[in-house]
Amino acid sequence: MMGGTVDILMYHSIAEAPGPTSIAPELFEAQMMALATSGLPVLRMDDVPAHLSGGQGRAVAITFDDGFRDFAEVAWPVLRRLDLSAMVYLPTDCMDGTERWDGAHDPPRPLMTWNEVRQLASDGVDFGNHTATHSDLSALDEAAIANELGTADARMQRELGRRPLHCAPPYGRSSDAARRIMARDRLTSVGTRLATAGPSSDLHDLPRLEMYYFTNLIRWRAHLEGRGGLYLQLRRAFRQIRSQIS
Repeated sequence: MMGGTVDILMYHSIAEAPGPTSIAPELFEAQMMALATSGLPVLRMDDVPAHLSGGQGRAVAITFDDGFRDFAEVAWPVLRRLDLSAMVYLPTDCMDGTERWDGAHDPPRPLMTWNEVRQLASDGVDFGNHTATHSDLSALDEAAIANELGTADARMQRELGRRPLHCAPPYGRSSDAARRIMARDRLTSVGTRLATAGPSSDLHDLPRLEMYYFTNLIRWRAHLEGRGGLYLQLRRAFRQIRSQIS
């Protein structure tokens, strides 16, 4: 089968904070420097479908969930210096405020303002739909799913002048109904399943690599060199065991 593979990296906050949704700034910079020197192409999400269907070899895409302010203050300066693109998925009704959803930190972390988002968009950052209120789409009926995604689409159209073509369901949770709605007029949707995307991947349920699992730089460099398959298998097995226990 023709087609390439894409490691879609998943980040949330770039800050000195506990928990799996935070990566320390120095570590993030080291991860990105390793990526920049690896020789692997870094794609925009717009280009991922074509690479999966007709490209060759390995590529990487960089994504951030939730629109934390530290993306603008910490992550983007590093990415811009290294000439790396990124996609940020925004919960549109929460912007200009703080995280206020299930699982949020205490105290809640600040999100970007729409002014910051507009400036970043003009600098070349891509933005996607993370629903209006950071809702769990798997718990909603079809009408509520359409409302969450449509409300976010409309807000991003007003603020940025374009409707988003990419989506990330909060918590990585989706449903058949959600995937049908997301597939109507979006190029991709991403989840949290731990794997590398390939030619047979569902474009509206693409796997990602949670970068909390690559805080060990030796392991991250090994993955970039193509020697990370066994580690991913072990991480997936541990995830499955935890889900069965919980």
